[in-house]
Amino acid sequence: MAVPKSKITRMKRGFRRSHDALKQAVYVEDKESGELRRPHHIDLKSGKYNGRQILEPKGDF
Repeated sequence: MAVPKSKITRMKRGFRRSHDALKQAVYVEDKESGELRRPHHIDLKSGKYNGRQILEPKGDF
């Protein structure tokens, strides 16, 4: 049976677990349309990414 050589302190355990926390999603304002979008993602409303037209723009509903 595996037995640890020494006790892991609360501080060391906390350092390890600090990366497990869920982070809130980050959104940036698009320069052209002003809409919120995820960084490094296509703006679905205009269909542009990095100033280039990638998808056809969605029509108004």
